[in-house]
Amino acid sequence: MVVELKLRKVGNSVGLVMPKEALARLNVAEGDAVYLTETTDGGFRVTANNPGFGEKMQVAERLSRRYRHALKELAQ
Repeated sequence: MVVELKLRKVGNSVGLVMPKEALARLNVAEGDAVYLTETTDGGFRVTANNPGFGEKMQVAERLSRRYRHALKELAQ
């Protein structure tokens, strides 16, 4: 799927106008956040999920397992 996107002036900024088909495929609506990440080939990828979130959750899970006894005591 190749979609041509339009850049439009919005106040002092520039906005990217996406067609409703692209919004539906990303499962996003007006006001939702999308993330632009650089690809290894020099391009960009637009996604609806935060690319760093999974990494942060893995770190949090490791820490919660490592300090489970201390966290259990603090929760009481």
